[in-house]
Amino acid sequence: MAYVQDTAHHPRSFWTQYVWSQDHKVIAVQYACTAITVGLVGLVLSNLMRLQLGFPGQFAFINAERYYQFVTMHGMIMVIYLLTALFLGGFGNYLIPLMVGARDMVFPYLNMLSFWVYLLSVLVLMASFFVPGGPTGAGWTLYPPQAILPGTPGHDWGIITMLVSLLIFIVATTMGGLNYVTTVLQARCEGMTLLRMPLSVWGIFVATILALLAFPALFVSGVMMMLDKTLGTSFFMPALVSMGQVSGHKGGSPLLFQHLFWFFGHPEVYIVALPAFGVVSDLISVHARKAIFGYRMMVWAIVVIGGLSFIVWAHHMFVSGMNPWFGFFFATSTLIIAVPTAIKVYNWVLTLWRGDIHLTVPMLFTLAFILTFLAGGLTGLFLGNVSVDIPLSGTYFVVAHFHMVMGVAPLLVVFGGIYHWFPKVTGRMLDDRIGKLHFWITFIGTYLIYFPMHYLGVLGMPRRYYNFDGYQFIPASAQTLNTFITVVALVVGAAQLLFIFNLAWSTFRGRQAPPNPWRAASLEWQTPATPPPHGNWGPQLPVVYRWAYAYSVPDAPQDFITQNAPPEAGGQELEPHGNPGRTKGAVT
Repeated sequence: MAYVQDTAHHPRSFWTQYVWSQDHKVIAVQYACTAITVGLVGLVLSNLMRLQLGFPGQFAFINAERYYQFVTMHGMIMVIYLLTALFLGGFGNYLIPLMVGARDMVFPYLNMLSFWVYLLSVLVLMASFFVPGGPTGAGWTLYPPQAILPGTPGHDWGIITMLVSLLIFIVATTMGGLNYVTTVLQARCEGMTLLRMPLSVWGIFVATILALLAFPALFVSGVMMMLDKTLGTSFFMPALVSMGQVSGHKGGSPLLFQHLFWFFGHPEVYIVALPAFGVVSDLISVHARKAIFGYRMMVWAIVVIGGLSFIVWAHHMFVSGMNPWFGFFFATSTLIIAVPTAIKVYNWVLTLWRGDIHLTVPMLFTLAFILTFLAGGLTGLFLGNVSVDIPLSGTYFVVAHFHMVMGVAPLLVVFGGIYHWFPKVTGRMLDDRIGKLHFWITFIGTYLIYFPMHYLGVLGMPRRYYNFDGYQFIPASAQTLNTFITVVALVVGAAQLLFIFNLAWSTFRGRQAPPNPWRAASLEWQTPATPPPHGNWGPQLPVVYRWAYAYSVPDAPQDFITQNAPPEAGGQELEPHGNPGRTKGAVT
């Protein structure tokens, strides 16, 4: 497990230090800045969609074609290019080497390439706004046959640029993923056993394995759809008549694409969620000044969730028609995966119980995540039931559930994580007053947006509709509620500018941060300098003697003991048989 004491890629100029950098910390910031920038594009698109829904027909430039293009690009940007890239490329790149006591990723050059390939995928995606016909409007799931047939916005260049961008993104993810997994397994410092790693590392590690196994399904489906579009093959295209013309396709299966997409799509939920779970666990422990409850149980919950995520995909396809026994299997597996997820929620609450809770900005976002994830998860139990899902599947109930679980909840963790680790990245503190204002507007606003959508879904208001005028089954009160949701969405969207301003201003003018402002026990806060220089640790790598959650240790001089404090400082975790943990560990 020994790792080299020096690295061979020291920067020699401004370009190799900040642009073509092989330093994992710089690459993490590059990932984060790119993801946040493209995420702001997705935010603007969502507000444009809400303008049409809240004030139909008032904005002439938002016609039906553009509305569906906005929907498609918003969904794909937020799920893939923002959240996946931010959790794996941003948090993963920055935290893994620091938390496991490594100098860098084991393949620094490959790490650098992964960012530039990711940036290329973002540029190709953005280019779709400028190609003839504009971006694809097939919906973010890109279902064939409509995705590549005339009549769908962007059915020529739009869908091609989308597919090319996704294929490039998957290459970048594979490059980064191999790096993260190898670094966790091979580059941990002395004493850093697997069961001494912070849960943030565990979440990112398992999520990366999921990505390496799930993204190939999306890759091959993207290649096959590209061939259907450009060469006229029939992987997903059956014989059909389109726009009065008989197509040249025959024998393809649109359901095959749905299976491939959702075989990737549901693990993708946990590719985003598992790093969020890990970050939340660390933030709760630090800001409640208490060891995480049930650490080993939390680790196994992450692993079990990752495994089960591959056998629940078809609950997204109940309305496509399937054998009732398959429906029973996927409904049951959906309920089973809720068990380890519930264990994590119980353990977070038990960690908070009788803790010394500090309501810092990171902790506020963390507590908001628990409430939001719990609310969104409970509605997921409804949709996991076949008989309930079928009438609700095409309604705003699904929009509300998906955004609470996959949109709002992970973004709350992103904000909490950035507020928590920003002092490590920059050496400065984010402004606390702006942070709390940003939190309360975001937290309350998102509930005012998505809670009413559940009611609209139960009313039967269908999703994916551009305009609801003339539908007798939709009451007038539903349109009033849509207008209210739109106004709140615009306010919440504008409030994110507070966060951007806070980042920019605090980077240069923020209050100087102490080396360990949150009094955290984990290894990333114990570097000799803040921000850490290239190589992180100076002449010698650290030696770890305990886990990352030694808080409120009896008779300790402080209420925490760092992972690299000498053994006589105490605070070592207990092994299952009750004896103190090993001070210097082999790989476990």
